[in-house]
Amino acid sequence: MIIPPQPRTKLPSGACDCHVHIYGDPTVYPASPRSPAMPMPEATVEAYRALQARLGLERVVVVQPSAYGFDNRCTLDAIRQLGAGARGVVMLRPEAGEAELEACTEQGARGVRFLMLEGGVTRWEELEPVAARVAPFGWHVQLQMDGRLLPEREVGLGRLPCPLVIDHNGKFLGPVDVDHPGFLSLCRLLDTGRVWVKTSACYETSQEGPPRYGDVARLAQALIRRFPERVVWGTNWPHPSKRLEPPDDALLLDLVAEWAGGGDVLERIMVVNPAKLYGFD
Repeated sequence: MIIPPQPRTKLPSGACDCHVHIYGDPTVYPASPRSPAMPMPEATVEAYRALQARLGLERVVVVQPSAYGFDNRCTLDAIRQLGAGARGVVMLRPEAGEAELEACTEQGARGVRFLMLEGGVTRWEELEPVAARVAPFGWHVQLQMDGRLLPEREVGLGRLPCPLVIDHNGKFLGPVDVDHPGFLSLCRLLDTGRVWVKTSACYETSQEGPPRYGDVARLAQALIRRFPERVVWGTNWPHPSKRLEPPDDALLLDLVAEWAGGGDVLERIMVVNPAKLYGFD
């Protein structure tokens, strides 16, 4: 048996993985017929707990996988199993009512996901109305889109009535320079103090590839230097876009520690910021 390597980084107490997906028995949690993505039944709560122990993580945010569409049962069940150190981001139909929002909140949901890429089931015209609906519950909108298109969406995103979390360093398809209009738009949104960014999944958009992912790393480092109080991080386990050749999670953790320079900045990214954003005690 090959034993996966341990990370070099020793994390502070309360460290949080802010982006994982959990899957389950396909007979209990069938895939959405509208999603081109397939579930990964091996990515269970038990498997994730093993990763948590290996990396030294104590808290986690379970994000609704696109494969399940609006059926949040697997995500909410995972939060329940993972306990007090878990929160979640779900997907909601536009007509979702107050009772559903109350129930999801009680079960640990703190955000609603909008996936604006191929295969997503959410639409731009639904964003502001849903944001207004979740704002009274203290939720945020979690958005994944091609960051190159941020300039044309910046005004609308800036007026959302709840906080906004932007996935994966802006997820520029492909990587851009720090003077690109899309990256400058991302920085202006972060300057509002109501927007957060995840320095996660660098492998999804990098053209340089492992082990350094230099083209995306430059963006992540620029975000951390300028906005350390607005950055969180996640593994994106079990890496559904790279299921045949998943990245090394220990390497990904060591990379973000390197970008942060360790110390107080790393603790802010891994502990302080997630506690504030997701409502951990």
